[in-house]
Amino acid sequence: MPGFRVERIDTGGALIQTAIGGAGPPLLLIHGNPLTHVSWHRVAPRLAERFTVVAPDLRGYGDSSKPDGGEDHAAYSFRAMGEDMVAVMRHLGFRRFAVAGHDRGARVAFRMALDGPDRVQRMAALDIVPTYELLSAVTLGWGLESYHWFFMAQKAPFPEKLIGADLDYYIHYKLNKRGVGLSIFDPRAFSEYARCTTAEQIHAVCEDYRATVTLDYAMDRADREAGRRIRCPVLALWGSNSHVGRHLRPDEAWGRWADDYRGFAIPTGHYPAEERPDLVAPALLDFFSGGEPRGP
Repeated sequence: MPGFRVERIDTGGALIQTAIGGAGPPLLLIHGNPLTHVSWHRVAPRLAERFTVVAPDLRGYGDSSKPDGGEDHAAYSFRAMGEDMVAVMRHLGFRRFAVAGHDRGARVAFRMALDGPDRVQRMAALDIVPTYELLSAVTLGWGLESYHWFFMAQKAPFPEKLIGADLDYYIHYKLNKRGVGLSIFDPRAFSEYARCTTAEQIHAVCEDYRATVTLDYAMDRADREAGRRIRCPVLALWGSNSHVGRHLRPDEAWGRWADDYRGFAIPTGHYPAEERPDLVAPALLDFFSGGEPRGP
């Protein structure tokens, strides 16, 4: 992340490792699992030409702290992670901001947009559909490709022990997506993901997934029943060669939650910002500058 400085910000619930660069309106970038803020390294410098880019490690991930999840795993709900992000932006002097998230980070952004419509100005989601839509209609194909959702959500320490038997094998297998492979990753970025794949991080990630299938799903269901929707403009990008593109209907799913929505597939797998930054960066620049990005 050349040109970015790093701060460790105390949010009250966690210490969040944060990279900050550029100048202009604030833009928060939130990574997914099993990644860190480094996953934005191919698009963040270009975004920083127009925006103040803030790229944190989520609590439990990377070099951020890994607090105890609690008996109900609430410390790893998307709401708790979103509160961290709000505190980071407040610390940096930003009350309102735009946000882009990938994978778990997009689910955090979704919760932030629902909980804080006065804070989130625009939201972009990379390669997900909302959690309620996903877990309410699980398909065989998606389940086979996304086995880790239900495996990592099992009671501790079952998944932690099995994954911990060979962490290096795990991170190579996890990132080696069907039809894509590992060549899309810069070796330096992959080394960071491997460095951060520790027993402590694996436990935190399991807590994340345990919270998802209990607390987060319940929150989303309550919001759906109450008719709550995302008020800000939403952009969704998904890989045509990812589990999302192969097995889900993103347009239909996002249309149930956002009034001001646009989205399209791009020719990538599950890690679009690393595989095709030439497509992701222009789309994000157009959208966050108030324009309408067009698909390839």
